[in-house]
Amino acid sequence: MPTRLRTLFSALFLSGAVPLATAAPMVLADYLALSGPAPSGTFAYGSAPSQFAELFRPAGPGPFPVVVLIHGGCWTVEFGGIKQMHNVAGALAARGIAVWNVEYRRVDEEGGGYPGTYQDINAALDKLAAEAPRQQLDTARIVAVGHSAGGQLAQWIVGRSRIPATSPLFQAQPLPIRQVISLGGLADLRNEKELIKTSCGREMVQLAGTASAIRPDIYADTNAAELVPNGSTTVLITGEHDTISPPRAAHDFARRARAAGDRAEVVILPGASHYDEIAASSPAWKLILPEIERALGIVSLP
Repeated sequence: MPTRLRTLFSALFLSGAVPLATAAPMVLADYLALSGPAPSGTFAYGSAPSQFAELFRPAGPGPFPVVVLIHGGCWTVEFGGIKQMHNVAGALAARGIAVWNVEYRRVDEEGGGYPGTYQDINAALDKLAAEAPRQQLDTARIVAVGHSAGGQLAQWIVGRSRIPATSPLFQAQPLPIRQVISLGGLADLRNEKELIKTSCGREMVQLAGTASAIRPDIYADTNAAELVPNGSTTVLITGEHDTISPPRAAHDFARRARAAGDRAEVVILPGASHYDEIAASSPAWKLILPEIERALGIVSLP
């Protein structure tokens, strides 16, 4: 759907001309209670307990388009994670879309933070590439979808080709992903460090490490806003009432990405909170699903 029409569509919801199901914005407890079907399989990409990914494979023969799904939780084990993503993963698999649901070491787990968290994402994507032929996954049709802290990691994925070779996060031939949907993502580590501290209590040393002679700028390999242009298309989807990653942050990132030469747009979910953004049971899902299918080149059906 063209941007102008999509904006009008959202405006109609806001005006009441197109009714959105009445529901109070979700809160943290609602998010933590999210559930869904079990995955088709689980694949370890390392030896640590959090180094694995789950596959939600649709029924029938492939090849299937792929969503790389990355949970949030403020980069900490405190606020849920991969289990809550089963809600969306199950809904996508029912639409014929395979989901690679990624777990990773967080800042309060051994080896998490910088560089381990990012290295986990690299390894999880390498594992996806290795498993794709056996599982009939079409990695030419792929989109990274991340929520909150996972939005930061999803947006970082599409910029991996610009990471300096001196970085511990560098990969010579990463699995190419050029489509990303960030759901309330906190991706701009440099410019949003105060928001990240307020919303999540995270310090930049946890997420971006410390400077050194080889790596004088801690944002050079971690900050999605500086790994542009990279040929990506980013859709930043944020709830109207999101206070953790407010609409202003989405608009600011999109402006920076466009100024660098990449494609970026913003979709605001009327009446939605930070948690409605990642719930297939939320009325907001009616606006999110078409964006995912559009990124995969799928013509959305009712």
